[in-house]
Parts: sequence; C-alpha cells; structure tokens
Amino acid sequence: MAQKILVVDDEQNIRDLTTIYLEKEGFTVETATDGPDAIARFQQMQPAMVVLDLMMPGMDGFEVCREIRRDHDVPILMLTARSDDIDKIVGLEIGADDYMTKPFNPREMVARVKAILRRAEGGRKPQNAITIGNLLVDKARREAQIDDEMMELRTKEFDLLVAFVENPGIALTRDQLLENVWGYEYAGETRTVDVHVQHLRSKLAGADVQIETLRGVGYKLIEVPA
Repeated sequence: MAQKILVVDDEQNIRDLTTIYLEKEGFTVETATDGPDAIARFQQMQPAMVVLDLMMPGMDGFEVCREIRRDHDVPILMLTARSDDIDKIVGLEIGADDYMTKPFNPREMVARVKAILRRAEGGRKPQNAITIGNLLVDKARREAQIDDEMMELRTKEFDLLVAFVENPGIALTRDQLLENVWGYEYAGETRTVDVHVQHLRSKLAGADVQIETLRGVGYKLIEVPA
C-alpha cells in the first residue's frame, strides 16, 4: 500500500511541484493550504509523513508541528524561505526531523523524504497502542480504556473497536467489518455487525469518539468536539 504524505504550504506552486515528484515515486499525496487545514487533514488521513511549510499566515509551521507532536511521532520535514539558523534550531527542537530551505531541488526533497521514512521505520516499534482523545486501545494487551478506566469488552467488541481506531474518520462498510473482524464464514450476516456496533456504542459513552452511522454504507469512527 502506498505511503501517504501530507504536504502543507500556502504557495500553490510548491504544493503542485511537491505533489508531482512524490506521486512519481509512488506516494499518495494530500495537500493543505494553512495551519488549521493541515491539522484537520492530518487527523483524517493519518499520514506516514508531513512536509510542512514554516512561514504561513496565521497558524505557522511551528504551531502546526507542536500540535502534531502533542500526540504523534510522525516524521516532519520543514520547508522555509528563510535560511536563518535560529529557525532551523527551533524547528528541530520542537520535533521536526529535517529542514530544507526554499528554493529547493524537488529530487533532493524526495530523497530526504525517503531517507527520513527509512529511519523512522527502522527505529519504530509496531504500533500496538492507539490513542484518540481520551480513548486508549492497546492491541498487544487486548485492553481499552477511557480516561484510565478499563473498558469491559467481549472478544469481537474489542476486535471491532480496533478496526475503527485503525481507520479513524474512514467509512467502513458492513461487509468490510464482517471480513476483517469475523472472517469470510460470516459473509452476508450484516446484522451481526449492527448488533455489535450497538453494544460498542454504549461502552464508548464518555469517550472522545463515537461511531457514526452512514445510511446505506456502514459506519465510521469520529472524534467528538470537546
């Protein structure tokens, strides 16, 4: 499966150029034009890496980086039109993995993206624990908790929850859930999904997430505004 890259820049020519070169190398690219857009898209797509412009009006790259780093260790490559060392130092101190000054060679940018991803994959342990808001799901321990309070889940309820938290904001059909959680032998028995979703919803009371019904499609997990 192609790795997803989020490119954040208020200059369209930079977004377009970066997208063209990354997609040529097999990456899936989404773009954002400013800080708030970047945060929203990051939460939706859960990218493997972020290419982040530093100097944006309003919410700048520093703020976006800090916001991402609150809960995620996804690699970040910062871009800036300024060559000041202080910007580079601050960017790296708040969690950026690398830094490029505009104008840059797009081939070098792609090479750096690949190198950063290789380093990240080499040093990253399997993601057994997933946190969304106040919900923590530990796949290795097969435990889930809300605000440090353990949830009491049956086997398939836990497996169903894992399917949702691994795909936040993504529409999942009943057939997809049946295949992923129950296996092929339950093909067509979509009522099983509906019943388990209903039980899981009640147990997620108090969590910062909820399972939304998509009529005629299935379900998706969404974050609940605080």
